[in-house]
Formats: sequence, C-alpha cells, structure tokens
Amino acid sequence: MFTQWIHSYRDLPLKINQWVNVTRWEMRTKPFVRTLEFLWQEGHTGHATEEEAEEEALQMIEVYRKFAVEEAAIPVIVGRKSKLETFAGAVRTYTIEAMMGDRKALQAGTSHNLGQNFSRAFNTQFLDSQGEQQYIWQTSWAISTRMVGGIIMTHGDDMGLMLPPRLAPIQVVIIPIWKTDAEKETVLAAATSVHDQLKKEGVRTKVDASEQKTPGWKFNFWEMKGVPLRIEIGPRDVANKTVVVSRRDIPGKSGKMFGISMDPSQLHSFVIAKLQEVQDNLFNIAVSFRDSNIEDVSSFEDLKAAIAAGKWARGPWAGSDADEARIKEETGATIRCFPFEQPSHSGRCFMTQNAAKEVAIFAKSY
Repeated sequence: MFTQWIHSYRDLPLKINQWVNVTRWEMRTKPFVRTLEFLWQEGHTGHATEEEAEEEALQMIEVYRKFAVEEAAIPVIVGRKSKLETFAGAVRTYTIEAMMGDRKALQAGTSHNLGQNFSRAFNTQFLDSQGEQQYIWQTSWAISTRMVGGIIMTHGDDMGLMLPPRLAPIQVVIIPIWKTDAEKETVLAAATSVHDQLKKEGVRTKVDASEQKTPGWKFNFWEMKGVPLRIEIGPRDVANKTVVVSRRDIPGKSGKMFGISMDPSQLHSFVIAKLQEVQDNLFNIAVSFRDSNIEDVSSFEDLKAAIAAGKWARGPWAGSDADEARIKEETGATIRCFPFEQPSHSGRCFMTQNAAKEVAIFAKSY
C-alpha cells in the first residue's frame, strides 16, 4: 500500500497506526502472553531520510517506556536487541523488557528501524526535492494485549489481581455494611453520597450494595479483582461521619485506615493521595524485586549459575552469534537487550575475554 500511496517527498513522512486483531498459529499458548488471537496497536511509517526513521523508532520506544512506567507501574529496561534477536528484516530493534513475578523476562513492546529493506523489496520509491528517485526509510512498532499479561504478572499476588490505579477500571469500591432495615437506609444513603462525591471529582467508583453476599465475601471478591482502594461504611461510621479505607497493596490490618472524614473535600483529597501512593508503591516494589534478581556476571559459569537460580544475568558482551546461540542452547536464556543506560563494567567479555564495549542482559523469557 505504501508503494501505491507514496510518490513524492511531499507524501512523506507517512505515519499509519492501526488497531487490529491478529490471528496466528501458536503450538503452545499462554493467556495474554502468547495466544492464537490478540489485539494490538501497530504503527508503520515511511520517511525521506535514515535520520528521520531512526528518530521515529526511538521516539516510539520512549512512548512505550513512558506508558509502562507511568501508567502500568512496570519498571522496564529499554535497549537494543542483539543481531540474533532483531526483528527479521529490521536494521535495529529496540525493546522494553520487564521482569515478571516468576522472574522471566517479558518483551513488552518493540520498535523497529527497518531501513530500506522493505522499500527495496516492494520497490517503494519517491521523487525527492532534487527530482531523483529514492527508496523510503521505514519503521514499525507495536504493543499488544501482552501488556495486560505483563500487568497481571508484575503486580498480582496470591489473592488475585493488583491493578495500578491509573489503569484500574474501578479505582475505589464502596462496601456498605448493615444488619437492620433502618441501618440499611442510612448506610446506603451515606455510601451513595460518597460515591457521587468521588465520581464528580473524576474517581472511578462503584458501590457494591448487593444483598446476596456478606461483607467479607465482597472484601475478598474486590481484592481478587485488584481494585486499589476499598471504602467500608457501617452504622457507626455514618454516626461519626467517617469511613474506613483499605489499600489493596498492603494486606491485612496494616493496610486499613480508620476514622477518615466523610467531608467531601477532605475525603477526595485523601483518596487521591492514597491512589497515588498505591501507584508509586506498586512501581517501587517491582523495581526492588527486579533489581534484587539481576546478577552481574564475569564468566560463563557465573551466567549459568544465575540463570539456573531463575535470575537475570548482566555482563559485558563481545561474543559471536555462535556464542550467543550456545548460551541459549545450554541455559535457555537469550540476550534480552543491550540497555540504553549502560552500567560500568570490566571491559572484558565474560564469555570470550575479548574487549567489550557494551553490557548485555540475559534471561529466560516468555
């Protein structure tokens, strides 16, 4: 289609972003992470120069990094793929790599500088400003519903989902508690009032006033659903004009806060502050978990020990494609990326002892 659409430098840059469902053959499926059908957002762009294409590819991997960190609370390592791991037909592949709760790596998003490989194959040319025919420079980039799996596996625990507030469909669930009909009337009125106040301020809120289940059942149900905050309102709370607030990210009594004022301005400010605290805490927990499970290695034996222990291995790399393939064959680990933010290192490849300019991260992955 680009070959039909692009004829002149005035047609460039051309940037297409599509939201589509993809179906492909997978022998071994895993929900969200590797499925027969998935939804994704996929971009394709055409440019007049190599520099513009590179700028676009880097810009998009930064968009994905920002989304993962700021919205999904997933700390990702941004970097360049090795030659063996680069997308077929690409000049360079950039990636965001995340550590899941089982310490496997998840390639959460990629951006490819395709160079002129596809434009030469499809004869996609344009007339430049000097009247010369040139091949376009292209990029492609995508994230998919795999990101949903990443959120589940980064933050979830044995009680169920734990959703970052910025993405949670329901940020606050209100559980009214009563025994008598008289209590029911006043408690439901207070719960509705709190709901309306928070909703008016833009907080995604739900009241669970169903009568078929006990309050304890509801607590467990909404914890399993990953709702960041729970507000409990009983007859005593109504009398005191207060509520009880519980955080999903801090289990048990330590996550409960009593005597929080029902005053609209005070309650709204409190809820907004706590939602931000939950968002930050989920991110910080994930960072701490990831960093404590990355081992710096200085030999192949070190790498094998780190991978056998379920960790990521990080070390200076100047090995060949054959060396990289050997590591995959013997340990199941691959180079996840050469991080943009390079740590200090010895300068010697841990595999070959040759001079190494870059550090690579190895891990087993989905």
